[in-house]
Formats: sequence, structure tokens, C-alpha cells
Amino acid sequence: MGTLLVALAWVMRAAVITALTGPDAVELQEGPEPVPGSHQVLIDVEYAGVTFPDVLQTRGLYQRRPDVPFIPGWEVSGVVRADAGGFRAGDRVAAMPITGGFAGSVAVDAHMVFPLPDGLPLDKAAALPLNYLTAHFALTRRAQLTEDQVVLVHGAAGGLGTAACQLAAAYGARVVAVVSTPEKGEVARAAGAHDVVPVDGFRDEVRRLTRGRGVDVVVDPVGGDRFTDSLRSLAREGRLLVLGFTGGEIPTVTVNRLLLTNTSVLGVASAEFWADEPDHPARQWRDLLPLVESGAIDPPIGSVFALADAAAALRELQERRALGRVLIRTR
Repeated sequence: MGTLLVALAWVMRAAVITALTGPDAVELQEGPEPVPGSHQVLIDVEYAGVTFPDVLQTRGLYQRRPDVPFIPGWEVSGVVRADAGGFRAGDRVAAMPITGGFAGSVAVDAHMVFPLPDGLPLDKAAALPLNYLTAHFALTRRAQLTEDQVVLVHGAAGGLGTAACQLAAAYGARVVAVVSTPEKGEVARAAGAHDVVPVDGFRDEVRRLTRGRGVDVVVDPVGGDRFTDSLRSLAREGRLLVLGFTGGEIPTVTVNRLLLTNTSVLGVASAEFWADEPDHPARQWRDLLPLVESGAIDPPIGSVFALADAAAALRELQERRALGRVLIRTR
């Protein structure tokens, strides 16, 4: 009996990608808990954030392609199980495991584990790491955003979009949100957008709102057929930030326009940068904490799914039905 109890203590539930055919291939399974390495922290997960890279990974379309079967989940919140990596057992944390978050526990490299301020709910905490650190990297390091500039945000009701809206507004920029429905417009306004424009005809609306000047920065996680009009929406010396291609199509750039307008297209590959600069996420987190504590950063939570319904959570993102962040509660 004792041997059986010990074995059971190491079993956890997880949502597992079993084939690269989309969200419907995600299954709830039981398996062994992860064993943390010497530089890792074991976290009992309370919530996992559902992100677009997770959706892409269900079809093998993301640049990181683990062998199936594997547990997805880029970001989590929870409680540290045992002293490790400068954290103490019982500490409330957020973390970026990159994979493995859709589970009862996960081992995370210590430099990707972040302390939480007192009073921050764990659901909000799970919605912070990937999108807010990416938006911070995009706006501060890549775009060199300054106060009073104008920022256009595509996909402004999604996780990355709302993060970009909140951060740009917190840094004193004027935020113009591009959305596909009035309901998504309300989410973007609540996230700090000063103006909301529809996808159809956004270039003309931007020209009207800026009196023909254009915007200083475009945050574009969508790509696709709106890319050209995004370039045409830039002011002189404007910067277009490429964060992904949720629209499905990877656009091309006609570089003579960049020459004539002194504009720039900048790639934002935050995860790749963090791999080369592992201390950078902790520095970013320290920059963000005052904004979290003041309420300037407050991720909007849309839907919360049970772990057994992880496939449905992924479909909600895939079908662009999400209003705010989608989370999975693991317990």
C-alpha cells in the first residue's frame, strides 16, 4: 500500500497535444509530475494562460516544434513547491515555462519565474508574463516609444493587443485600437485605447484622427492583407513592429516605401531574445511591477476553462471569439 501511495503522489493531470491536427487533438491525460533540474523551480499551477503560440503548436506551425505528445502552455501562475532558484516554498509566482503549463505542476527555469505583488489575484497573474513582457520589449526596446507619440494596435482586444494598449497608454502615448467588432472595441477601450477604429477602412480613419500625419508606431501581431495599409499609416520615421501572423499570411515589404518615408519595419522576437539574454525578462518584470501595483496594468480576463476543456479554450482563440484573456484553471 505504501508503494502505491508514493506512486500516486507523483501523478498529475495535464492537457496533452497528441497529434498536430489542431485543438481537437488535445486530450486530458494523467502522467508523472516533472522533476525539476538544478536551475529550475517546481510550481503547483493554479492558472495557465492560453496564447496564440499554443494554438499554432497544435498544428506544428510555431517555430518551436516539440515532438508529440507534449504539454502546451507558455505562461502560468501558482505556488512554489520547494525552495529553489531564489524562491521559497509557498511563494506566489507567475512564470513562463514555454511548454508544460497546461498541467497540475510544471518545472520552470528560475530566470523565467517572477514574484507577485501582494493582493494580485492568480488569474490576473497568469495573464501577465508572455504578452506584457513581449509588449514591453516591443515598445521600449524595439520601438523606443516616447511620450506623446501615437501608437496603432492591431488585434487590440486580444491578449497581446490589450497588453500593448495598456502599456502604451501608461507610457503617455495616444493609442488607436483596430478591432473587428464593437464588442472588441469595448475591450480595447477598457484596456486604455483612446480611439477605436474598425478593421475595414482603418487607414482612412487613422489619417482622419491624426489629421493626415499618421502614427509613430504600429503594433502588428496580425500581418496578412492589412500590412500594406499599416505601412501607409506611418508618419515620417514611423516604426512598424512585426509580432506575428495571426491573419495566416506572411506579408512582404516593398522597401522603396521605407526609403521614401524614412520608416522602419522591426521584428519583435522576444522569446528568441530572451534565450540569448536570460537575465532580461527579470529586468523587464521589475520595470512592470510598479504599473501592476498602480493598476495601470490590469489584464482583462475573458473566459476561464477547466483543464478538461483545454481544447475548447484553444478553439476560442483559433476562431477569434476571445474577448480578453482566455485562461485554464488547472485545479
